[in-house]
Amino acid sequence: MTTTGRSPASRSRAAPDPARRRRVKASPRTPRSLLALVENSLDADQAEQVAVIDLKGKSAIADFMVVASGRNPRHIGAMAEHLKEKIKASGAPSPPIEGLANADWVLIDGGDVVVHLFRPEIRVLYNLEKMWGAALPEPDAGTAAGERDGGAGGP
Repeated sequence: MTTTGRSPASRSRAAPDPARRRRVKASPRTPRSLLALVENSLDADQAEQVAVIDLKGKSAIADFMVVASGRNPRHIGAMAEHLKEKIKASGAPSPPIEGLANADWVLIDGGDVVVHLFRPEIRVLYNLEKMWGAALPEPDAGTAAGERDGGAGGP
């Protein structure tokens, strides 16, 4: 019985588990890959007037903000739930969602990407794009929402 050193069995227990490290690395999530996941999900759910705002250098809250419109509260709620499921399935933690009860304005906090889903008239009222220096996207041909400021601003 030696008490001066650790036995080989105790050393192997103290070593990090390589399988555990692989699990942690299995879902590398960069801001760009999360943005692509969000854009694909919104496209699949037929979101309208999707705008991506690059926040790098403007804010520490996120790298990107995505603003999109839904046709009605039910459509917005479904898009938010689908997005939450897809983010969670990618290996990221389940993102918190605010505003789902009324679904006039729903916020999904994906960490590096923050998503705002609006009913068209609520989106025009708050005009987040203008606040962040981006132009509100042109309405699609079938969209009834119009722009208040005539589409001024933005590169």
